[in-house]
This record gives sequence, structure tokens and C-alpha cells, in this order.
Amino acid sequence: MHSLSRLIVLGASLALSACKGDPIAEPAKAASAASANNPVVVELFQSQGCSSCPPANAALNAIAHRRDVIALSFAVTYWDQLGWKDRFAIPAFTQRQRDYDRGLRGGGVYTPQVVLNGSRAIVGNGKGELAKAISETAGVSAGPEISINEKSAIIGKGSGKATAWLVRFDPKVRDVAIRSGENGGRKLPHRNIVRQLVRLGYWKGKSVSFTLPAASEAGLRTAILLQSGTGGPILAAKAD
Repeated sequence: MHSLSRLIVLGASLALSACKGDPIAEPAKAASAASANNPVVVELFQSQGCSSCPPANAALNAIAHRRDVIALSFAVTYWDQLGWKDRFAIPAFTQRQRDYDRGLRGGGVYTPQVVLNGSRAIVGNGKGELAKAISETAGVSAGPEISINEKSAIIGKGSGKATAWLVRFDPKVRDVAIRSGENGGRKLPHRNIVRQLVRLGYWKGKSVSFTLPAASEAGLRTAILLQSGTGGPILAAKAD
């Protein structure tokens, strides 16, 4: 993994590890409680400027099609000044990772990092590590039912309170030629790259409907995440 505080000490060894790449094992059988209605939410925080991220990207690509998983790739900004600016990175994605770091009481942000259901973090670039973690994780089931149409999201009745997030992501494979930085000369495939992250509002136990803003570009899929606190566990999730 990469951390800005460890860049000088670990940079060479991480670059060697990334260049080797890890073969991606076949996805393990998902936890029995996971389904399209109660998926495992997998959030990868990565950057095109991080030499140890390509294996984690490949691992996410391998499970991106699964209906019992909502796989999301967030490009962070803090590698942009080190030789290559990630074309998908925006500050809001970096802030989301920092919120998780506080919520999970981590020791600082790093890449790659995978957060599962908002409650567990792994590096995610080891052989079969992500598939194994998903197989050990039950789908989110602590929150209310969510339904989505083209213009709105409806969150049903339940107990508690949470923040509703709109996430729009690109399901297509995006091959990006990296011309400089740690991955210079490589072409990196991405799937499920997040293109929009919008806080819709708050759910307080009663059924509520949120109007969805227009998509920033054609062809994006939509996911709704209902999350406790700032960087807390995800209580419910649904993708179209």
C-alpha cells in the first residue's frame, strides 16, 4: 500500500510489487446473506499515479459484474502532484476516504485501500485478498428497503437515522494510457469508476423520497448508499 508519509522509504519496494502484478483468483463464493437486495458494498480508493494500485484495480474489475456486490472505484487526488494527474480524481473522493480513516480509526489514508460495507478496511492488492474478504462479509441488511427509478430514490421505513448518498459510476471498461509518474508507459483498465458523489439528504426512520440530479454523462449506473454518520457503516444499499 502507499501512504504519503511512507513514500520515500517504501516507494521502491512498492513499485517492484506493482510491476509484478498479482494474478487474480476466481471470485470466492459470496457470503450467503449477500444478494442484489442486500449486497456487499466494496469501495476501492486508488490512483493512476500509485504503482501498487494496478493489482487492486484488477481485483475490483474481476468482481464488478456481480449482482451481490456493489463495486465502486474512487480515484483520489493526493497522488496528482507526483508526476501524473488522475483524470477521474476529485477532492470529494479523497474526503470520503479521509472520513473512513477517522471512522475506522486508521493511521492515515493510503492507496490502494478497500472498504467493505463502511466497516472494514483491507489493502486489496494481494492474490485473492478481495475475493476472500467479500466471501467473509455478509450483505448490508441493517437498514430499510431502497427503490430507485430514473428520477428518484425512495427509502422505506425503519429505525435510526442515516445519510443518503447518490453514487453514479461507469460500468464500462476504461483503458487509460499513463504517460508519466510511477505507472508511466502502462495502459490501465478501470471498471465502475465513480463519476458523481452527491449527498441527497438525511433519513430519520420515516419513508422519504429524494429527487435525483441529472447524470453528469450518459451510460452511468446509479447506486444509493444509506450510511451511518460520517464515514460510518453502510446500513442499506441498492444499485440499478
